[in-house]
Amino acid sequence: MNEKKITVVEIYTDGACRGNPGPGGWGVVMQYQGQTKELFGGEVATTNNRMELMAAIMALESLKCSCKVDLNIDSQYVLKGITEWIFNWKKRNWRTAAKKPVKNEDLWRRLDQAMSRHDINWIWVKGHSGNQGNEHADRLANQGVDSIR
Repeated sequence: MNEKKITVVEIYTDGACRGNPGPGGWGVVMQYQGQTKELFGGEVATTNNRMELMAAIMALESLKCSCKVDLNIDSQYVLKGITEWIFNWKKRNWRTAAKKPVKNEDLWRRLDQAMSRHDINWIWVKGHSGNQGNEHADRLANQGVDSIR
């Protein structure tokens, strides 16, 4: 039996903010078949959570076709939001259990759309703990902050 090997795109994302709110940046490291691609960007006035969301969004939106993805992220906010909370937010028309609007709804909707094309394995990694991919994404996120100054 000849099985086709599925190649996984390994992605590390991170967000950074100097002040919260304040100037912020996001960083992405993508690895596929021995190749590495780096992405980063920044915003003048934002929050850390928005930058964490933007990192995941930009990573997934940059993929040219549907992929199997291992997405490594150090943000519990994004991880829980996309794997647990979003289902009820959508059922309640983007309201929290307390009937308040979901914070960062624009980015949650964009992430939801971006991930619909891919088979994603969400992996939490502890930030600033020596994980090379996470540390690399963190450096890029800070480069994103520096790029807007």
